[in-house]
Amino acid sequence: MKVVQKQRGVLVLEDGRRFPGWLLGAEISASQILAAQNASDPRQRDRGYGEAVFNTSMTGYQEILTDPSYYGQIVCMTVPHVGNTGVNEQDPESSKPWCAGFVVHDICESASNWRSEGGLNHYLKTHGIPGLSGVDTRALTRHLRTQGVIRGLILPMEEIGQAEALLAKLPAFEGRDLIGEVTTQKAYLWKSPESPSSFLQPLKVVTLDFGVKWNLLRSLERLGCEIDVLPAHSSAADILAYKPDGVFLSNGPGDPAAAPYAAETVRSLVGRIPIFGVCMGHQILSLAMGAKTYKLKFGHRGGNQPVLNCKTRKVEISSHNHGYAVDEKSLPANASVTHLNLNDKTVEGMEVVGARAFSVQYHPEACPGPHDSVALFDQFIESMRDFKTECTKNT
Repeated sequence: MKVVQKQRGVLVLEDGRRFPGWLLGAEISASQILAAQNASDPRQRDRGYGEAVFNTSMTGYQEILTDPSYYGQIVCMTVPHVGNTGVNEQDPESSKPWCAGFVVHDICESASNWRSEGGLNHYLKTHGIPGLSGVDTRALTRHLRTQGVIRGLILPMEEIGQAEALLAKLPAFEGRDLIGEVTTQKAYLWKSPESPSSFLQPLKVVTLDFGVKWNLLRSLERLGCEIDVLPAHSSAADILAYKPDGVFLSNGPGDPAAAPYAAETVRSLVGRIPIFGVCMGHQILSLAMGAKTYKLKFGHRGGNQPVLNCKTRKVEISSHNHGYAVDEKSLPANASVTHLNLNDKTVEGMEVVGARAFSVQYHPEACPGPHDSVALFDQFIESMRDFKTECTKNT
């Protein structure tokens, strides 16, 4: 049996806290982190450097890695064993992993699952993602809950002395338009391998790509939608040129206020066409209505967040991945809160009264997570069909 030589590594946070472990995945060094800041592709700039966050999901690490919402973040998994089921070609939520780094307590070196096509460590290495194993992730999570989200670096242990000077040179994430860095560069028609061959009367949906997950598109596709995905910078005129029955606002990374162009576009569409927003899409719709957003201390990331549906008074267990929230007091009179987080009472959903526009802060498609909220897609479908019927009557 081949003995794998492990190299000591460390996660260094901006406040000086250090969390040692063993390096895994792609090679990383102080010089590589600094050099990456000059990369022509902005999506290559933050490997090994990012905001340290934690995720409480028990499963779905491959979906988490490939979720563009984690762009610019070093993700700590609170579940102790990661990598047990390996990786495969069916579970990714985008074309590649996006996070800046991956931190786990214990990585399984020998995956065991009938769907497995490879190991997690090799997967991280192949896609250029550095990580750490053997970390006291419980202590790290408690620290982030107490101090809040904070910038950090993954480095070889022998380079720990360079961390402070390196962090002083690296740019902050506040005010940076991460949406503009992850969005598609050109429009495309979404088609998945399991796409139905045809629908008699498909509903045409334009998706604004703020960092969209594939399963959001699959969820709409399964319900009979033909989906065109457009760049985040698209104008209202660009969108309406497709003659859609509805507009879907996707998830995405970073500060929603750093992408004012998106809110401006959505503001021009409200009341003219059905709109459904998820996660970042919820925040963009809220900003379009004149509301404000703010940064949460440590965010909501995991598959077990309890949300109250204010209309039905039922509780949904939901999947989350966001660091910002909508300020309820800033919502206008024609925007009604539909869902609340039962942990901290933050806004989890809203609708624009009389405008066929609604949104939720969480992920109804899950992946990973529960499917309590999947009916939201049906609500969007019904809204589009009613809109289409009205348009037909008026012509």
